[in-house]
Amino acid sequence: MHVQGHANITGLKTLPTLFKPWFVSLISNLTMEGSTFFHTHVHTTQHSDLASDVKMSLPFLLDEQLRKRFRFEKHEPQSKSIPHSGTSRYCETRMNDVRRINKYLEEVNESLEIGQLFIGSFETYRARRNRITYYRIPLVKHVWIASEFIFLRIFPKVPLLKQVYFATTGGKGRLLSKAEMLGRLVCCGFEIVANQSIGGMTWFAAKKIKAPSYDKNPSYGPIFKMRRIGKGGRIFHVLKFRTMHPYSEYLQDYVLKMNGYAESGKPADDFRLTPWGKFMRRYWLDELPQLINVLSGDMKLVGVRPVSPRYFQDIPKHLQELRVTQKPGCIPPYVALDRKPSVEGVLKAEEEYLTEKKQNPYFTDTRYFFRAIYNIIVKRKRSA
Repeated sequence: MHVQGHANITGLKTLPTLFKPWFVSLISNLTMEGSTFFHTHVHTTQHSDLASDVKMSLPFLLDEQLRKRFRFEKHEPQSKSIPHSGTSRYCETRMNDVRRINKYLEEVNESLEIGQLFIGSFETYRARRNRITYYRIPLVKHVWIASEFIFLRIFPKVPLLKQVYFATTGGKGRLLSKAEMLGRLVCCGFEIVANQSIGGMTWFAAKKIKAPSYDKNPSYGPIFKMRRIGKGGRIFHVLKFRTMHPYSEYLQDYVLKMNGYAESGKPADDFRLTPWGKFMRRYWLDELPQLINVLSGDMKLVGVRPVSPRYFQDIPKHLQELRVTQKPGCIPPYVALDRKPSVEGVLKAEEEYLTEKKQNPYFTDTRYFFRAIYNIIVKRKRSA
């Protein structure tokens, strides 16, 4: 691929070797996209964290020709206001050290035109573990991980403890997962254009596509509400134990666009899942709160799985019409019929169940319930 202006990029030799290909590729792709991307930018980062001996700096190096061709404007979280100047933005401060991340992203969004870019960086907690010595000491690492998780992830999200966290840290050094940070960007009206892990930092380029959602009550707690299609096509909220990182709900379309569906019908290579979430899903432990949905009358014990409006669009039309005639259930038909948890297997099992339910509305659920219990206990049937 020929890159216009590539030969005129100077000073890149001073950048870390790993950063150079991403830098050039990003400039190249955005240059070829069209007029809205000609107001792009590349960012500098300079940060220090709890480990004072660890520092990283990437200079902002563009030759005179690129400075004239692209308009760059820096904005830091400490600025009192962001003027609406019609240029894209970059940030030198890593997002871990921004006191109010969403408020800052909302301000950046408001300063941009549709199609303009914001580029920044953050450190994931996995990268942090690879960098800090305490994580490599056998007896110490577990205590260190637990204490950091409680203080740097739980404290900032609990109303009273939040004040203690900010008073102690000044809002710096927050633990962030990749899913949470990218989800915050989408929540604040951006579309993820690119993200790349380079030298322990994750760099992102995000394009403004709409105004921020100004979500004042994002879900952080252990029980999570999900919008699902119920009987009659009515939207209701399914309760589950959290198995994903905060703000993951904003990345559904992004993950499907990047990776598509797995054979199980769930998003493939889903980085939003937590390690414990995978275990809970395998044994259906995350679905125990759905008993509350059963008691409230939105669900029943046996029935088709409650699916999101996005997934519902991909179901065949005739099955959509069958689905909305019944309440969704906790125990899906593919478990009772001992089918593979593939998209085809699940949909075929649901069609068989719904057809049988229509013919025999009184005893179908009872029969499916006991068959499912048998398959789970005796045949060790597990979730995908």
